[in-house]
Amino acid sequence: MPRLRQDRVSDLMKREIAYIIERELKDPGIGFVTLTGVRMSADLRQARVFYSVLGDQNSKEKSAAALGRARGFVQRKIGRRLKLRYTPEISFCFDASVERGAHIEELIQKIHSEQQVSEPQSGPGTEIGSDLPPDGEQDDGSKTEEDYSPDRGQPDDSDHLPS
Repeated sequence: MPRLRQDRVSDLMKREIAYIIERELKDPGIGFVTLTGVRMSADLRQARVFYSVLGDQNSKEKSAAALGRARGFVQRKIGRRLKLRYTPEISFCFDASVERGAHIEELIQKIHSEQQVSEPQSGPGTEIGSDLPPDGEQDDGSKTEEDYSPDRGQPDDSDHLPS
């Protein structure tokens, strides 16, 4: 039950902090900040706000410094807007998961393009599924659906008995 309240308060704080950063914070050093999540402590007195920044390392450092300067302002605004017994102590934490995801996507694209270059050009016999046997045949000697069709009757098991 308490976890549900933590999740609701986290979502509400994320929405409110995003609004405050976007509309009410006048620091030009903020840059392009995206809030990725908020984690609340069990007693709702501490909140870790995770963010990512679009840009180079310099813009990330500027945004981190600007968020550090704005922490008290944001915390005061949250205390006035949310009707909680205690105003959570906010700490901003950089979230590198977006960058890791982009890096993984880049590696996958690189591997995919290398595979396309190393594969031979399409021609006769290189289409998808060309290595499969023709319809109705299986290479393991087992029976197919056609062997059990009503117009052919039941398969004769004597075919597979040793003579």
